[in-house]
Amino acid sequence: MQTDMTMGKPFKMILDFTIPVFIGNIFQQFYSMVDAIIVGKFVGTKGLAAVGATGTITFLILGFLMGLTAGFTVLTSQKFGAGKMEEMRQTVGNAAVLSAIVSAIMTAVSMLGMRALLVFMHTPADIFDDAYTYIMIICGGIFAQVLYNILASILRALGNSRTPLYFLIISAVLNIILDLVFIIVFHWGAPGAAWATVISQGISGILCLLYIVKYVPELRLKKSDWKLRGNLVKSQISVGIPMGLQFSITAIGTMMVQSALNMLGSYHVAAFTAGNKIENIFTQAYVALGTAMATYNAQNIGAGKLERVRDGFRKANIIGIGYSIITGIVLVTVGKYLSYLFISDNAAEVIPMVDTYLRCVGIFLIPLHFVNVLRNGIQGMGYGILPMMAGVAELAGRGVTAVIAAEKKSYFGTCMASPMAWIIASALLIGMYFYVMKDMKKRLG
Repeated sequence: MQTDMTMGKPFKMILDFTIPVFIGNIFQQFYSMVDAIIVGKFVGTKGLAAVGATGTITFLILGFLMGLTAGFTVLTSQKFGAGKMEEMRQTVGNAAVLSAIVSAIMTAVSMLGMRALLVFMHTPADIFDDAYTYIMIICGGIFAQVLYNILASILRALGNSRTPLYFLIISAVLNIILDLVFIIVFHWGAPGAAWATVISQGISGILCLLYIVKYVPELRLKKSDWKLRGNLVKSQISVGIPMGLQFSITAIGTMMVQSALNMLGSYHVAAFTAGNKIENIFTQAYVALGTAMATYNAQNIGAGKLERVRDGFRKANIIGIGYSIITGIVLVTVGKYLSYLFISDNAAEVIPMVDTYLRCVGIFLIPLHFVNVLRNGIQGMGYGILPMMAGVAELAGRGVTAVIAAEKKSYFGTCMASPMAWIIASALLIGMYFYVMKDMKKRLG
């Protein structure tokens, strides 16, 4: 099921790769979405707020690791596109060892500093204990999260976006079952949702591992492939760290928004949480399209086909802009009705605030498309620092808006923080695209 993306029609190839990743991302969202639905329905609004109050922290930690593992496998994709299989396997062994080391460090650091971080973010007292317990369980399961992310990234680097989807579907169903058992039967509350998430994610990682061992001979590593090689470490770190930091920089800005939001009270937190969950369902398409462009560009740069990369960007823009228009209309007009999936009480107060959030983000989806496609596509070409600078621009836009919203105690201001970040970052990335294409043309001759 590996796919050579250096040949064939770019539009069809990108779309065929994107759709399974999109569906997989949707199922991955079920981990947090089902938590929110079941907690909101069976624990209550404050339980939903406790889960939501840790969402930005989860994104800070797991987003960094997701970006890191994706960055580690850019080189894998380039070697695969160039047909250098032995070197490709060496990059896989390197990526696995580096991922294990970083996971151990992140687990220790996140668990030691979590209480202070929740205090710093003004987490409301009435939800603090549940929020702390929930996020500590998530941090304790970092290895399970990384296992799936690194193996899925490796399979996608070889053009296989379908297999990770199948295992995510299985684990998403398991997550729903475990949520119901832990929360309704065992009465574990919000922490039960965290246990369901970690266990389900770990199982999806194990399934990926078993599949690779049995069905992907290209990834059967020799003992020598597990040796850390300085040149590979340098290359993978140079792309992986900026990609991870890019997620973290975005998360820091989101944490500033969460801090401003927490000052408004638990109902505002619950509304923002519900709105964000709804948004994430629809915007996973941009993440998937960005993932497709990273793999597509990496393979084609490895094969020295720059004009094919340029054509790939054009086709991705056709897909993404069309999707943005349709999705924006849906979110602005009827998105609020999905709130009933999450809200069990105080609906009259909460749902209008959800509608405000969805209207704010729904109008600005085209800039979000450019952020994902250009950022990931440029990273796939081997550039790490430039896309991270766009992440800094996002932080500035989101952070300044959040600070102003906090001073004004404006819920509308907190809802506009992400759109402002998308507008600024997309403008910067469009300029970077022209620079990178010119620079790459010189490199490839």
